[in-house]
Amino acid sequence: MTDSPDRHFSAPLLRAEIRAGRFRGPTAGLGGEALQANLVILPGVAASDFVRYCLANPRPCPLLAVGEPGDPSLPTLGADIDLRYDLPRYRVWRDGMLAEEPGDIAALWQDDMVSFALGCSFSFEDALTRAGIPVRHQDADRNVPMYRTNLATRPAGRFSGPLVVSMRPMPAADAIEAVRICSHFPLAHGAPVHLGDPSQIGIADIFTPDYGDTPDIRPGDIPVFWACGVTPQAAIAAARPHLAITHAPGHMLVTDIPASHAERRLTGVLPA
Repeated sequence: MTDSPDRHFSAPLLRAEIRAGRFRGPTAGLGGEALQANLVILPGVAASDFVRYCLANPRPCPLLAVGEPGDPSLPTLGADIDLRYDLPRYRVWRDGMLAEEPGDIAALWQDDMVSFALGCSFSFEDALTRAGIPVRHQDADRNVPMYRTNLATRPAGRFSGPLVVSMRPMPAADAIEAVRICSHFPLAHGAPVHLGDPSQIGIADIFTPDYGDTPDIRPGDIPVFWACGVTPQAAIAAARPHLAITHAPGHMLVTDIPASHAERRLTGVLPA
């Protein structure tokens, strides 16, 4: 198994490595400027409520694509995508409880399943790096740290729950530039939702994330927080659908769409 594929792999080649089972790690820093996506798969009976939840909460849940029922492809994001195999690691939820984290979901696929691809903050990290802003978790070869906050999302139907955020520490002088850069990536959560004191958004211990790895915070850094696509997993735990499938935090679908072109390329994500 590949510990870390070449960072210059194209998105299709990276997906091929994942589909073959040769890579199962986090996708931060991989695929160049390719748009990366969080994944939620739900039975059809829950799909309309989840669409409404995403539309009510566009910062943590920016919709990139919605699949047809029973179809594991997302042709607007890549010609050969197969959601049953193309993420490094999945999470399987049963009645709101995390049941397993498999490397593929072929045995679980059902004819009524509807897939949702949501924007991911990994998509703007290439732009931060090119601007000389450090991306500490990439430098340390770690997963990004993520935290549940005391900020509530807007409920829709059966779905509700807290906002989850990802955090990237950086020198204070870089934070304003990071805000400017990320504001150009609304389909990747856009600008940060909070800078500075984590206790103000309900995070008691910055060194103990709820998901991902311990942060690499250096002298002079401040924590910068973005809305995160793990937010729907907290909503799934509260809604308790009989079956749901998501990405494992940090283990994304890498699409063929350049993140910088996503706003022009992705229109009409909801199927007719």
